[in-house]
Amino acid sequence: MLPDRCSVSRGGRRCPSPPEFVVSVADGPDEYMIGVACGAHRAAIGGRAEELQKQGRMPPGRVRFGRLRAVGTDCVRGDPDDLVAIG
Repeated sequence: MLPDRCSVSRGGRRCPSPPEFVVSVADGPDEYMIGVACGAHRAAIGGRAEELQKQGRMPPGRVRFGRLRAVGTDCVRGDPDDLVAIG
């Protein structure tokens, strides 16, 4: 499961917007998820990740933004109302 809100927090308050992107760091064959972002905070999270990489507090590598997509399997069934909420 993913968080239902963007990972950005300002002044102790989290952004109320739903996530649109999974933010990860790709380092060779490995990839690490670092958070989720709404469209408005995509650049802010990317900049913060690069800052943390320079400080050595996050693995080096390319910061990637993958669009969230609705997925349905035999175990997890999607409801048409859920698809509207994600999009």
